[in-house]
Amino acid sequence: MISRRRLTQAVTAAAAAGATGSVGAGEASASASTGGGAAVNAPTHRFAHGLGPVRRTRTEVLDIAYHDVGPARGRPVILLHGWPFSPVGSYAEVAPALARRGYRCYVPYLRGHGQTRFLRDGTLRSGQQAALGADLVAFMDALRLPRALFAGYDWGGRAGDVAAALWPERCTGLVSVNGYLIQNLAAVQEPLAPEREEGYWYFFYFLTERGRKGLLRDREGLARVVWRRNSPAWRFTEAEFAEAAELWANPDYVDVVIHSYRHRLAAAPGDRRYAGLERRLLGRPKITVPTVTLDGQADGVIPPTDGSGYARHFAGPWVHHVVPDAGHNLPQEQPRAFTDAVLEADALR
Repeated sequence: MISRRRLTQAVTAAAAAGATGSVGAGEASASASTGGGAAVNAPTHRFAHGLGPVRRTRTEVLDIAYHDVGPARGRPVILLHGWPFSPVGSYAEVAPALARRGYRCYVPYLRGHGQTRFLRDGTLRSGQQAALGADLVAFMDALRLPRALFAGYDWGGRAGDVAAALWPERCTGLVSVNGYLIQNLAAVQEPLAPEREEGYWYFFYFLTERGRKGLLRDREGLARVVWRRNSPAWRFTEAEFAEAAELWANPDYVDVVIHSYRHRLAAAPGDRRYAGLERRLLGRPKITVPTVTLDGQADGVIPPTDGSGYARHFAGPWVHHVVPDAGHNLPQEQPRAFTDAVLEADALR
């Protein structure tokens, strides 16, 4: 595997065409629905792949790192990455393609990933679903974005689903890989079919101290197994993997990941600040905004379906597609299909 230093030396400092505008630091509450303070540009590092510099903005809980691509007055789209994948790799083709069509794309780094940081040492390093959804809305508040289209997969897809369900007035449309991703925490002790449980092996691994130590000692080795098993048809490069590996050096990465999987199996308490949101999510709220759901035909962890199993959770306009030759990291594996889904969700309005 190539080293991170060699990768950094190899990539250029290419900025995205049209990725200008002034967005940045501000203060916002995770439960607020109006904008925060004045925005300020704060680029700290440049990536290749056309996503431009890393910018930063503050919410009540986080200092969030993100990219923005496209015309300043373009229709806003927030592209949300999953675990253990990179927003840069996942949206290297999707964001510029949408920018060329007039969209303004925002690509944040999830809590515990990359340069995103918690503001206070005493904050629980939670990875629970309500925290991810609240982070998304707080991110919009900090950037003074009244509404946006949400598009994501895995953790990012869950953040989009939660925010769309609880704050539909903030969401113009939704693209969600693997359908309705709001966790049914009231039924966590009910077993799934054995073939589904097999794909979730790391959920149970992370319940143990052995699993926590395993992630702490070999973040890259564990991620490589997940990449290969969850996207068995994807022939990723060592450069793509090394770029993503930089995100896992975040000092909160292990704590956030472990908490996420323990919380979803009722083995760890949540952050009390999100208790009210979690109670609302127990009711499996319907998503009323225009939605396109996608399943990867080659997804190694969640088998593709016709969408009928979760259709009842979508009360607004809804379309489902199975994407050939796509695994769990669908936007990076089949960027054109994901781009088309964003365009379709926007047109459903």
